[in-house]
Amino acid sequence: MGGSLIMIIIGVVAIAAGFSVGFYYRNVVDKKYKQEKEQDAKNRADQIIKDAQKEAELQKKTKILEAKDEWFKAKSDFEKEAAKTRDGIRSEQQKLKEMDLDLKRREDSISKKEADFTAREGFLNSKEKTVRVKDAELTRLIAQENEKLEKMSHMTQEEAKKMLLENLENQVRYECAQMIKEIRDQAKAEAEKEAKEIIVQSIQRCAADTTVESTVSVVHLPNDEMKGRIIGREGRNIRSFEEATGIDVIVDDTPEAVILSGFDPIRREIARMALEKLITDGRIHPGRIEELIKKSEKELEKKMKEAAEEVIFELDVHALKPKMVEMLGRLKYRTSYGQNVLQHSKEVAIIAGLMASELGLDPKIAIRAGLLHDIGKAIDRETEGTHSELGADMASKNGENEIITNAIAAHHEDVPPISVYPILVQAADTISSTRPGVRRETLTNYINRLTKLEEIADTFRGVSKTFVIQAGREIRCMVEPEEINDAQAEELAGQIAVKIQEEMEYPGQIKVTIIRESRFTNFAK
Repeated sequence: MGGSLIMIIIGVVAIAAGFSVGFYYRNVVDKKYKQEKEQDAKNRADQIIKDAQKEAELQKKTKILEAKDEWFKAKSDFEKEAAKTRDGIRSEQQKLKEMDLDLKRREDSISKKEADFTAREGFLNSKEKTVRVKDAELTRLIAQENEKLEKMSHMTQEEAKKMLLENLENQVRYECAQMIKEIRDQAKAEAEKEAKEIIVQSIQRCAADTTVESTVSVVHLPNDEMKGRIIGREGRNIRSFEEATGIDVIVDDTPEAVILSGFDPIRREIARMALEKLITDGRIHPGRIEELIKKSEKELEKKMKEAAEEVIFELDVHALKPKMVEMLGRLKYRTSYGQNVLQHSKEVAIIAGLMASELGLDPKIAIRAGLLHDIGKAIDRETEGTHSELGADMASKNGENEIITNAIAAHHEDVPPISVYPILVQAADTISSTRPGVRRETLTNYINRLTKLEEIADTFRGVSKTFVIQAGREIRCMVEPEEINDAQAEELAGQIAVKIQEEMEYPGQIKVTIIRESRFTNFAK
């Protein structure tokens, strides 16, 4: 019992001691910790304030430096601008000084001229007085002579003058008429004779074959079995061929033949050459087709170049650029109204050269201009513009002189000529293209021309029926007699002729005939 009590007392004392120690630690240690924490916070605040002050001071110095830099820069710009302005002012001042000197020189010159003019004016005044005196004396002498003549001839001055003028006028008119007639007859006879000789010589010296204008080429086959090989499995061969050449291959019932159709004659010729090689070789497949087409292209280029060089050699034309030779070769496969353009160019060159020789001009210039006058037709289907404009531009870029380029550009009167050679080329071009048999009119153009003639006539009031006869050389119009009288019929013929001239182009002339008739019918019963 006593031991238990002691243990209890000891426990109570220990608890009291623990409370005392805890209270002391809380009051003393916590207070010290708070003081240290407050001191640390104060120190950090002081440090932040110092750092902020330093940063503010640094920013202040930076702004001051930036402001100084801006000031110096502005000052430098101002000084440069001021210097530039001063230079401008000095330049203007110098100009003003020069202008002032020039004005002074002009003023001195004007003063000298004025003095000279005054002196001359005085001299002329004195001369004028002298002339007036002499004129009065001359008038007096003429009057005296006229009086003497009137007394001798028993005619007044006006009557004598009138008679003399009439006689002179009649004599001069007669002599002038005779002289004009003789000169005109002589010039006409000589001009016609000389022109005929030049044209006849030109045509006799220039005879060339022409090719027929066509858009198809026929390739002959050894047998009809070859058609299947050309078409290939599921048409792959013919498709490859058409895609590579741009030419349509027509395989129809024509025995042992296929047709190549295309607008471009050069492409069509390449296709023909390639297809003939394929038929001879026998190996027809897409790879071989492509290979032989490329080979045919090279062969055709060589053939066109050789054709151009042959013509150039025959005409003795020198120093043509390779590009011009290439374009001339392309004309071998270019036709116009059935006429081969390369052969036509050769004809024009020969004819122009002959006419130039007969007229005492340089035939080499005329031959060169005639050969190149249609060079633009080599590219006119691929490039926008007229063939004369394109040809002149091409010739200029390839070193041809102004006379040649102008002859090319002006041979269809698109631009004014600067020499006589465009006129020679134009005349030679007309002779070559219009000589009998050289060109032909296509059936389509012929039908369109006849249709157009009928349409023009039908637009006029009173025309009931229209007939085009004589292959388009004559048009006959039946008119309603109630609407058109005889006088109006004659006027209508002229109106139709004028409208045809305005709206159509045609060779030769077209005869317009108006038929007006009245019919009266009755029946005997």
